[in-house]
Amino acid sequence: MAFDTFDEGINYGGVRSKNEIRTLICYLFASVNKPMDKSTIIEAVQNQGLANYFETSSCFDDLISHNNIELVDEKNKLYFLTPNGNMVANQLENTLPISVKEKAYTCAITLLNEKRIEKESPVSIEKTDNGYNVNCRISGGDMDLVSIDVYAPDIKQAKIMKKNFHRNPELVYKLIMGSLTKNKNIVNECLEEIKSSR
Repeated sequence: MAFDTFDEGINYGGVRSKNEIRTLICYLFASVNKPMDKSTIIEAVQNQGLANYFETSSCFDDLISHNNIELVDEKNKLYFLTPNGNMVANQLENTLPISVKEKAYTCAITLLNEKRIEKESPVSIEKTDNGYNVNCRISGGDMDLVSIDVYAPDIKQAKIMKKNFHRNPELVYKLIMGSLTKNKNIVNECLEEIKSSR
């Protein structure tokens, strides 16, 4: 197969033709089976070094113009396969190396999960006179189950708090509930989970 793309940032075993990149994008939509935004697709491909960023972005736009993918949620800029795109995914996915498909799929699922957590458990960071205020919330649908404000002396620590909260908001909720209800078993479970996750 002729290589017709830039190969900067591509790891060994990555895809180096526009047809392969277009096929990989269609495969991702078909295998994840959920609408996704453009940035998730590009990250899933680029983070694994499977294809060049600019080539992936260009191929995504090509698929839109050729009616292989379409905008299905304008508010959130989510796209999904058309019947044409589904046919591409079904007919050509076997032309892609298994390792490429597995890496891209795993990364896409991880990114979607991270975005779900960020949506359900939003964190905002606000500059104050003395440092930063980090607000962490856990949504229970129509209401917040938890909303806490935590002081951080600098932006670096504020971002660490945000990252760790998003890693496991359920654990934070359990720890707070265990502490407030003085349930030692729940607190001990949480501490064990924290130790094992290091």
